[in-house]
Amino acid sequence: MLSPLVSIISVNYNQAAVTCDMIASLRKISYPNIEIIIVDNASPSDDPSIIKELYPEVTLLRSSVNLGFAGGNNLGIAQASGEYVLFLNNDTEVEPDFLEPFIELFQENPKAGIASPKIIFYGTDDIIQYAGSKGINPWTGRSITLGQLEKDNGQYDTSSTTVLADGAAMMVPMRVIKEVGLMPELYFLYYEELDWCEMIKRAGYSCHYVAQSKVYHKESMSVGKASVLKTYYMNRNRLLFLRRNISGGALWTSVLIFLLAAIPKKILEFMFAFQGKHLKALVKGIWWNLTTRNIHVNTGYHNKANAQQMQSLVMP
Repeated sequence: MLSPLVSIISVNYNQAAVTCDMIASLRKISYPNIEIIIVDNASPSDDPSIIKELYPEVTLLRSSVNLGFAGGNNLGIAQASGEYVLFLNNDTEVEPDFLEPFIELFQENPKAGIASPKIIFYGTDDIIQYAGSKGINPWTGRSITLGQLEKDNGQYDTSSTTVLADGAAMMVPMRVIKEVGLMPELYFLYYEELDWCEMIKRAGYSCHYVAQSKVYHKESMSVGKASVLKTYYMNRNRLLFLRRNISGGALWTSVLIFLLAAIPKKILEFMFAFQGKHLKALVKGIWWNLTTRNIHVNTGYHNKANAQQMQSLVMP
């Protein structure tokens, strides 16, 4: 098997120590030809320079503004030289042989456009986070993930095509990126990689689950498991994804069910839990969709507005 250059891109936000742990695990891999690009998304209170000090082989890009997940990764793509690009969350650690199965897949299948490994919740007794996907449930707007919260007993050890990749770890050939376009920055945070999967599939490529590759994920370390920011973007972008990727009667049915069933349930949950900030974030997310019409753009001009929106959500 040939060993083409793989550009590994990861976005850091206020988690330099966590990012260093990821890089340390990458130093131990068996694949011989990689470059590591770390994009610091304008970390407000954590100096990312320690990353370069400890790991001088890393290319550290420091953005002057928070570009979001898609924007940060797109900035990394602009500096990447690899034949393949691996997007890896900074709160992950990898198995030493995790890259080879990806390369084998893409070299054997020229129509493979995007792929993700088996993802295990870090620090657990091999509890699965991702082992493939059935796609987005139009009734709830949620991603339906195979294997989630199951113990890994080998039941998902067969690689296959799948509906959606997982943004915590996914590889895309550079030629596919050049053909399809960059990750859609309109989302800013959450669902952008799922939308990108749909873009890649519409261009005639397939999405894959690579069972022989394994990554460990310390989920939600950079955002927080129950943050107001997460409430806003998760709900805003579920609806945005439906609007961008479903059409006709199915779109109206999905949106109405989401607004009349899923959203009222969340409102009641936040009210009974006296979580006023989360309720406000939820309403803001829905209102954004009601007032934003130009949703089929993939440029980064929304970054400033998104950054301002994020600041308003995290302020007391």
